Amino acid sequence: MLHSPARINRDARLTLITAGSFMFLGVLLGAFGAHGLKKMVEPNLLETWETGARYLLLHALALFGLGLTIQACKIKLTWVTRLITLGTIIFSFDCFLYVLSGVKFFAIIVPVGGTLLLVGWGLFIWQMCFFTRRDL
Repeated sequence: MLHSPARINRDARLTLITAGSFMFLGVLLGAFGAHGLKKMVEPNLLETWETGARYLLLHALALFGLGLTIQACKIKLTWVTRLITLGTIIFSFDCFLYVLSGVKFFAIIVPVGGTLLLVGWGLFIWQMCFFTRRDL
């Protein structure tokens, strides 16, 4: 078993694992879209795939930053990370499922993922404004 001399808190670790997983999948699925799907789907569907991959990669980076913030500042961002993770999964993977299946239902629920992302980022702003202030 690998052992690190640094202690990382459980929430930060889970957030960083999620970020790494999203980054891995974002690169993998982005490359598949660019190379494997190019000849198989219409250009507008390829744009949808690219949008899903872009949101997956951007939110992987965001979760990476949140994980570092959780660790460094010893702050609880549990609901923020949950909402952003779920929003990213629903948004990105419904884009991918829609392109692969052509089932309109998947396209219809993409905005649910976007809404969860907005709520997650709104909660992050709220917590930064009102729950992290300390007198210096």
